[in-house]
Amino acid sequence: MKGASLRQAAWRGHAGAVRAPEAMRSWLTTEGSLTARLVAASSSFRVRRLHQRSATCLADEAGAIGLARPGRVWEREVLLECDGKPVVFGHTVVPMNCTAADWPLFSALGERSLGTTLFYDPLVRRGQLEYARIRAGHPLMGRVRDALGGESDTLYYARRCVYRRRQGLLLVTEVFLPAVLGLAGALQDTTREYETR
Repeated sequence: MKGASLRQAAWRGHAGAVRAPEAMRSWLTTEGSLTARLVAASSSFRVRRLHQRSATCLADEAGAIGLARPGRVWEREVLLECDGKPVVFGHTVVPMNCTAADWPLFSALGERSLGTTLFYDPLVRRGQLEYARIRAGHPLMGRVRDALGGESDTLYYARRCVYRRRQGLLLVTEVFLPAVLGLAGALQDTTREYETR
């Protein structure tokens, strides 16, 4: 039973519930486009696509996207890199019953940021952010370890959000890597800039 529970994270509706350090909490609670904040905090920004394919959603994702149990979805995983360092692991799932009319650009994103479409499309509605601590045993921990070439911490802070467009749902999970904290000092004079993008 304990092993099964580790495959699901305790997602909370308030960032304070995950008891993240103050600097990390600042990233978790970023309003607006996370991509815009990362761009403002670095000299170079890149989206490195790891894969985009059909898969089975994770156990703690099914309910969030309207499935009674884990089922087939379109899955996209990326690393967001600032100045050559991975700072965020992105994991996105879209139910198979969504159509190209719901998410017309999803299949053609390539190495473009998903945020560039979500935040500038007037048809997209953003749900409530949820927060969690990702520990060993959760599937995303293994995904992060593989993406980083075997390196892994024992705990990561993450957030997720459901987006709606027409009849379609899309769930974005962002796992914040320790290197993101190295960008914090560069953000003191750019807060207003990313919040208005």
